[in-house]
Amino acid sequence: MAIYSRVQAPAPAPPPLPYRFPALRHLGPNWYATVMGTAVVATAGAALPVRVPGLRGACVAVWALASVLLVVVLAARAGHWALHRDQARAHLRDAAVAPFYGCLSMALLAVGASTLAVGRDAMGRPAAVAVDSVLFVLGTAAGLGAAVVIPYLMVVRHRPAPGTASPVWLLPLVAPMVSAAVGPALVPELPPGQWRTALLLACYAMFGLSSLATLTLLPLVLGRLLHHGPLPLALTPTLFLVLGPLGQSTTAVGQLADVAPDAVGPVYASAFGAFAVLYGVPVMGFALLWLALSAAMVARALRRGMTFTMTWWGFTFPVGTCVTGAAGLARHTGLTAFTWLAVALYALLVTAWAVAGARTARGLIGGALFAAPPPLRPATARTT
Repeated sequence: MAIYSRVQAPAPAPPPLPYRFPALRHLGPNWYATVMGTAVVATAGAALPVRVPGLRGACVAVWALASVLLVVVLAARAGHWALHRDQARAHLRDAAVAPFYGCLSMALLAVGASTLAVGRDAMGRPAAVAVDSVLFVLGTAAGLGAAVVIPYLMVVRHRPAPGTASPVWLLPLVAPMVSAAVGPALVPELPPGQWRTALLLACYAMFGLSSLATLTLLPLVLGRLLHHGPLPLALTPTLFLVLGPLGQSTTAVGQLADVAPDAVGPVYASAFGAFAVLYGVPVMGFALLWLALSAAMVARALRRGMTFTMTWWGFTFPVGTCVTGAAGLARHTGLTAFTWLAVALYALLVTAWAVAGARTARGLIGGALFAAPPPLRPATARTT
């Protein structure tokens, strides 16, 4: 008996890999919004038509943070797919989550654009151009893929019920518009002639692709609000996502007009410049209307108990696109009003980014953001 008593029991088998990293199980594609929202702070700051002492250095620091975030989120999402493939597939089958796969493209493109805009101060222009070129190609491919695959899944698999349209549906369709807005910065880096013209017109085609697709979805979103009432409290910040295609398209036409003289003939270059104003001014007007409506809805949701979720990052990137759009209009029209509009929107962007970043850091430290998302809370109507 003494001999047998000294025999140790076999060590328990290690748990399956997925349960060694439970924090990754519910880490969805919406986390790319942290990268997008951070990178646009740097890009929009560099685009401002005013010069603020110390702003450029701060933008370089924010760009570095966005680059680190991109690497971290890419690694975490790869771990999610490797260790929790069942949950990853469930996300693709979920009409509320699948559209966030468009954020992968926009994260790559946003970091690439900020690298060329401000990161060149730290790494040199040749390296910045190389990084931006790689991220542009990868981001554009991912964006075009999402613009086809996600709507296909929504038609064939998701079959959303009438009256359930959400601004989140815009995400995979906005991704090509981001390519259209950041691609023109690479046009001067190509050899004169066919290459520059091809990239310019490719960006213009993606502008049209995204614009027309957005025009088909916006009536569904507005109709859902008018006929079925406010969004659930946790989804109310997604109303700001509508600003994305509006601000980004205004940015795109301005950027395309800037580089058109080096890529197309003077007649077309002049047309590009005129279109930047004729399109950008009314679209920016609608963006400001939607911003006011969305802000009112967010204020209402806060009074009814809306708490922090990752949807709060929707306050950042879309507003950043309006900053760059207003800055482009200031450049093309010479109006001081657009300059101050860009400054005011940038102040709103920085405030939203600081709040979302602080709340996200608190949720990560406390572990709340690693848990399964809670069920959506409806926005109940009040008579007072």
